[in-house]
Amino acid sequence: MENHPDTLKYLCLYLKQMGHEVVSASSKAESMALLPASNCDVLISDIGLPDGDGWELLQQAPLPKPPYAIAMSGFGQNADRQRSQAAGYRHHLLKPFPPEELDPLLEEAALEMA
Repeated sequence: MENHPDTLKYLCLYLKQMGHEVVSASSKAESMALLPASNCDVLISDIGLPDGDGWELLQQAPLPKPPYAIAMSGFGQNADRQRSQAAGYRHHLLKPFPPEELDPLLEEAALEMA
């Protein structure tokens, strides 16, 4: 979930090139509609969404199973990181970050799901 079109486009491109199946959304409402059927293993979400925030999204999304969740945000204060952890995010990446920074996190997720 990412509301900045270019960031969403390039993040999706990167993940697809790495062999991942990607479902994308640009708002909390769109995410809430897509998530139940996506059966996602990993959720990567921006915290600042146009119609809510990623913390609410993770807590309110009707998911069949809890995903391995990664927050992305321009907010990097310790309180923001703690709030992400409290909401259920495993990691909180400070934007901008190089997409390769996701690689070890996705490997960690794959190991946990194996």
